[in-house]
Amino acid sequence: MSFTLWFTGLPSSGKSTIAKRVQERLAKKEIELHNLDGDNLRKKLHPDLGFSKEDRKINNQRIGVIASLLNHHNIGVIVAAVSSFREGREIARDMVEEEGDFFQIFVDCPVEVCKERDPKGLYEKAENGEIPNFTGVNHPYERPGDPDVYVNTEEMSVEECVDRVMKALDKKEIAETREPYTGLSESDEKKIKNRLEDLGYL
Repeated sequence: MSFTLWFTGLPSSGKSTIAKRVQERLAKKEIELHNLDGDNLRKKLHPDLGFSKEDRKINNQRIGVIASLLNHHNIGVIVAAVSSFREGREIARDMVEEEGDFFQIFVDCPVEVCKERDPKGLYEKAENGEIPNFTGVNHPYERPGDPDVYVNTEEMSVEECVDRVMKALDKKEIAETREPYTGLSESDEKKIKNRLEDLGYL
């Protein structure tokens, strides 16, 4: 079953950290997936876009297209993107659900705490007028009304957040451990060999 996990929240709320930990957990279960980090996509794939409401909607739409294509090929997707507006997130959901399950994960955290954590000093630059349309300072963030998964990184540890996400996936039977590959049995090998001989390949 293909799926997309869409982590949304304020800058420095902990989206990417939790997303990476979830990716590690799923990798241990031999689930094939790809992490589409919002910041990296903007730099490499969407350098033409700014941070207006319309540009943010287009950004979400493009990420949704990529996620949908990967889901079509049964590759799970993890997205960590601010995605400030409900409309943009719903556009992405509609695209993804044509191919797989969509989980909106709201990584909640007070803006004051995000400012304290900010490793790049972006909040301070935005407050000083150096960065326009910065979510949480001079640009709005529309909180999800009914996210599929809710975590609060002020009150919960990273592992507690990851556990909650994994529990939600377990309910959908998405994160079930897959049976390890143990190789072909002797009888299976003989059948394959005989079939190849019949076809003239051996």
